[in-house]
Amino acid sequence: MPWDNVLGVALLSGLIGLAILIVLWPGEKHGKRLLERWGVPDPDAAEVALAVRYLKRRRLWYPWLFLALPPLLDDAGVGSIVATLLLGGLIAELLAQRPARAPRREADLAPRTLAAIAPAWMLVLGALAVAGSVAHLVVTAQWKLLAFAAGTAVLCAAITALAVRRPAAGAARADLALRCRSARVAIGLGIGAVTAIGWPGGNLVSLLVVVAGVAAFLAVTAPLKRLPAVA
Repeated sequence: MPWDNVLGVALLSGLIGLAILIVLWPGEKHGKRLLERWGVPDPDAAEVALAVRYLKRRRLWYPWLFLALPPLLDDAGVGSIVATLLLGGLIAELLAQRPARAPRREADLAPRTLAAIAPAWMLVLGALAVAGSVAHLVVTAQWKLLAFAAGTAVLCAAITALAVRRPAAGAARADLALRCRSARVAIGLGIGAVTAIGWPGGNLVSLLVVVAGVAAFLAVTAPLKRLPAVA
């Protein structure tokens, strides 16, 4: 491709990414709504600021990933959207591993255990989705899809583990709510994506399995009415 065409495409992609970023950029209303949806009633200003920072870490990457991934994945549909959300979440969780500069009160630390963030039934659903999809792809010798399914499962597991171990920040309830959201969205997206990858085709069995995967995704990612009990 001639250099002028390459520069033109790059400029157009940059402008599109910038426009998407402006639309997605969160404010205080977004942060407050996020916390309320995940079990934090009447969040204060500091908690809202924490939620806004949480959203910014993710949404900063979405436009650029969404523009870059379709050519790499040869998929401009749902697959690239899911990949964008997962990679954006992974980058955000990696950045959040740096300890906060502000002083923290040890009594306010959220519990850093997987059980406090994602209940056992979610983990069982995730394991069943991965095992069933991998087994089906191995039996049908669909090795490329197997690699995608395995990579998706590893990516979701990494996001969940990072959400559990990231340093505490802010008030305990807001910190716990955001950890729960990170882990549960990753697990839910993993279930839905791995199921869709593992059962391709238009037959009835594949359709039923994918529908079950979507139902599991909705159940796992449903917002919290109240936070899990803290021991």
